[in-house]
Amino acid sequence: MAERRKHKRPLRRALGWVATVLAVLAAIPLILTPLYIVVDPVSAPMLTRYLTGQPVRREWRDISDISDRLKAAVVMSEDGQFCRHWGIDLAALQTEIEDFFAGRPTRGASTITMQVARNLFLWNDRSVIRKGLEVPLAVYIDLVLSKERILEIYLNIAEWGPDGEFGVVAGAQAGFGIEPQNLPWDRASLLVTALPNPHVRLPGNPGPNVRRIAGIIEERAREYGQRAACVSPQLRLEL
Repeated sequence: MAERRKHKRPLRRALGWVATVLAVLAAIPLILTPLYIVVDPVSAPMLTRYLTGQPVRREWRDISDISDRLKAAVVMSEDGQFCRHWGIDLAALQTEIEDFFAGRPTRGASTITMQVARNLFLWNDRSVIRKGLEVPLAVYIDLVLSKERILEIYLNIAEWGPDGEFGVVAGAQAGFGIEPQNLPWDRASLLVTALPNPHVRLPGNPGPNVRRIAGIIEERAREYGQRAACVSPQLRLEL
């Protein structure tokens, strides 16, 4: 019996350490998310670049100082139900789960809030584990932060260029050499095309396919842009 107890002690210690690490990791978003009501966060990819000596360009910009056209284009391109859901789009997520178990290609079903959760607290490589963690984090973020603040954080931490450009200010300056307010529709839509893959899609030097995608984004934003009204009570769009 004494011998068995000796063998169990290392296992218990290891399990205790694992439980402690998991508890700390779980506590990080629980503690930091309320702070982000007033504190402007740094994303995990930005932090990785800082720690590895790579350049980071990011200038925070309040959401009120960002073009309404750009806000509408981002919402309609990335998450058309943003103002209506509680952090996750249940219909899109259900379809994603069904496609996964049926062996069909999956799109990700990521809402803007889920992307904020990933950029702040998780990693970028696609996996079922990461997606499973995104869901409760997104619900918690949506509970704690306002829609306006969630989009403001997203617009300021999203990767917007291939050389460490984070946030819409760096993206607009790298693409067009301009500030991100009062953007015309064509430039607002071209900026949004970079979000899925800022290392390949360059708004300042768009090819025919990028221009085609930008045209689709502009058309949706012009027609349905008022769906983004939750992020700006004074939203005024030239639709």
